[in-house]
Formats: sequence, C-alpha cells, structure tokens
Amino acid sequence: MRGPGFLEQLEAALPGAVSGSRLDALDPWIEIEPSRLVDVCRWLREKSQVRFDSIECITAVDWFEPDPKKAAKATWQPHTELVYHLWSTASRVSIVLKVKLPRWKGDVPGQLPEVGSVAGVWRGANWHEREVYDLSGVWFTGHPDLRRILCPEDWEGHPLRKDYEQPLEYHGIRGR
Repeated sequence: MRGPGFLEQLEAALPGAVSGSRLDALDPWIEIEPSRLVDVCRWLREKSQVRFDSIECITAVDWFEPDPKKAAKATWQPHTELVYHLWSTASRVSIVLKVKLPRWKGDVPGQLPEVGSVAGVWRGANWHEREVYDLSGVWFTGHPDLRRILCPEDWEGHPLRKDYEQPLEYHGIRGR
C-alpha cells in the first residue's frame, strides 16, 4: 500500500476526490473532499487491491480557538476535521482518511456541518457516527438512525466542541 500506485489508482478511479495525502507518514493518510467521502470508502472496500474491510474508528477534531489572541496567531482557519481509521485484514495494512468540514454549515452558527454516512459501507461505522454526532455535532446524511448515543436525547449542544458551554444544571441537577 505504501508503494507507488495506490494513490494514483484512487485518483484515476475517482478524479477530484483526493485533496491531499501523506503516504510516507507513520500513519499514512489521505485527505478526501467531503462530497466524495462515500464514493472513496466504497472504492477502498470493494475495488482497491488492498480491500479495506474494516473501519476501526471515526474521530472528530474541532480546530477552533476560542481565545481571540491565540486565534489571531493560528496558522489554520477554524474547521472540523473527521478522521477515519481503516484496516485491511487480508493485506494487514491501515490507512487514515481525513475530511475537513466547516465548523458550521453555511457559516451559520448552530447549523451542523454535514457529510455522507459510511454506515452503508461498513456496518461498524453506525455507532462511531452516532458518537461523533452526539459529542462533536457533525450531521451524517443518509445515516439509518442518527441520534444521540452517550448524552440524553434532550441534551443541548455537543460537549466536545470547543465553544460548548456546560449547562449550570440539567433537570434540576447541578452540573458545575
């Protein structure tokens, strides 16, 4: 997988889907355009020579600096990054997919960013996507049952977002 050809095959099969990569890293990664994520995942599972048959985890990183002084020095623009860890049992190799999303859909605060669900590609993605939705506030379009998994259904906000403010109380129970 680390040899020449893998990335070229992906780019030839799905032109415009790859926006960056680092295959020589300790954990090789490929950055994918959000609108092409599901297509890329299907190709990686069904058509690539490596056949990534398992998704190990999905993580979200909130690249946001709430302190205006530190934000002014940041070398990146605020965004949400999804990180997908994939594994090929037959080839015994892993790869990381990264997807950059805006912090808010349409830059409207409170409107969750969206990306296609890969639960139809790997059944194991179902709970991972629910966890990312619940804690980080990413909406997975096409998910079969996207609802909270760790927080109560009536919980407001997404606790792993850096601009999240913990409520003083929840149903009469003091939180802080």
